Amino acid sequence: MKLFKYLLVITSFVFTAYVAAEPLASWQEGTSKNAIMEFVKNTTTEGSKDFVAVADRIAVFDNDGTLWAEQPAYFQLFFALAQVKKLAPAHPEWKTTQPYADILQGKMPAHVTEKDLVELVMNTHTGITSDEFTQQVSTWMSSAKHPVTKMPFTDMVYQPMLELLTYLREHDYKTFIVSGGGVEFMRAWAPAVYGIPSEQIIGSRVASEYKVVDGVPQIVRLPKLDFNDDKAGKPIGIYQAIGKRPVIAVGNSDGDREMLEWTKAGNGARFSMLIHHTDEKREWAYDKGSKIGGLDKALVQAKKDDWTVVDMKSDWKVIYKK
Repeated sequence: MKLFKYLLVITSFVFTAYVAAEPLASWQEGTSKNAIMEFVKNTTTEGSKDFVAVADRIAVFDNDGTLWAEQPAYFQLFFALAQVKKLAPAHPEWKTTQPYADILQGKMPAHVTEKDLVELVMNTHTGITSDEFTQQVSTWMSSAKHPVTKMPFTDMVYQPMLELLTYLREHDYKTFIVSGGGVEFMRAWAPAVYGIPSEQIIGSRVASEYKVVDGVPQIVRLPKLDFNDDKAGKPIGIYQAIGKRPVIAVGNSDGDREMLEWTKAGNGARFSMLIHHTDEKREWAYDKGSKIGGLDKALVQAKKDDWTVVDMKSDWKVIYKK
């Protein structure tokens, strides 16, 4: 009996170690997982015709809808809504001005144009120092909950994608975020959540200026868009920040199409992948026609240009981080 118990303990230990070491454990066995692992193997094995030098192993990821959820609205918008309520006492005119009036009444603003969204961001994200903005985002993120799931926003990151980031880094790939979201907003929390340092985060940004405020040198955020890191802006942002074409690119919407297209067009082995939201029970199901994360042209191009398409319902064992 003692020998049996001893063997049972040893077997359990070995199995636990195996599970812990299993790469992409939250991915179902199938085409998508196999494509990822085969590509990484081929590009990191010396002597392989597809071998990529460590210095060139660049992998870029969209954030909203790719690394974490994005429905029913981009999470940065929820931060902006919270800031409207916080700043309202200094803006009595907002009580009768849309979309601020709806926000102050606890409603999700209706019929909001892109111009309205830009103005909303400018009025809630600027006019303060970079340090103040980072603190505001960090404070909000520490307690804010998603309106539907009631989960902290940072718990709504995708476990399979966290595993993919780790897997790539274990094979000497440098991982970057390339998002249409605000770069300063993401840098306040993303390094701790994804293990990606702030200098490897690329995003949209507002204009800034250097000022000495009360005797302290500061970067002050101005109410003007400096760079929109979306669609064709993504390859430009990558080129300006990294200086080379990625080997791997992952996105989920038409806003990522140019990034995946540019990556795949490079010489040598290249890998472009789309995350397709197909799981209406564990997450959301949407693509063509969705106002958030619309996926139409990129899905068509994926078939034509041999991009890997991940079906969340069938390819992922779990959705959110464990």
